[in-house]
Amino acid sequence: MRQYGQASTDYGEAVMAALVFRAGQLLCALRLDEVIETLRPLDTQPLAGTPAFVRGISVLRGVPTPVIDVARLLGGGQIEAERYVAVRTERGAVALATGQILGIRDVDTNVAGGHPALLGARSSHLVAGVGTIGAEPLLLLQSMRAVPDEVWEAAAAAVVS
Repeated sequence: MRQYGQASTDYGEAVMAALVFRAGQLLCALRLDEVIETLRPLDTQPLAGTPAFVRGISVLRGVPTPVIDVARLLGGGQIEAERYVAVRTERGAVALATGQILGIRDVDTNVAGGHPALLGARSSHLVAGVGTIGAEPLLLLQSMRAVPDEVWEAAAAAVVS
């Protein structure tokens, strides 16, 4: 996955295994080493005082876990979740509500940074790069460590209640 018009700077391009999925109309990928598991959507309770991209909280493997709508987080509007993808973060697991899971693919790691025009200030901390699969753009997502503190605080308060 190299940007159109960008010359390769390396004869042996590095690739990594990534989980590829839909988030509304967007095609996204996460490093496989950040993924814990994929599962069917679970009952999710709303959390007051959280951003619009937070669907709420679900219990995954006995642990209350925030649920993030990836399409809404990336500006694509809310979707009907087909799958949850549990991912590792610095503060614990987060469930990502996604569309269809397309599988595990090798993704070019030379897309780091992506094209500056495609990555506004808000998205640059979420998107590590922009590449393609076939003729379709692919957003390589960074770790979901960008979950705001108020989400973790609301989740903790919901557990205590």
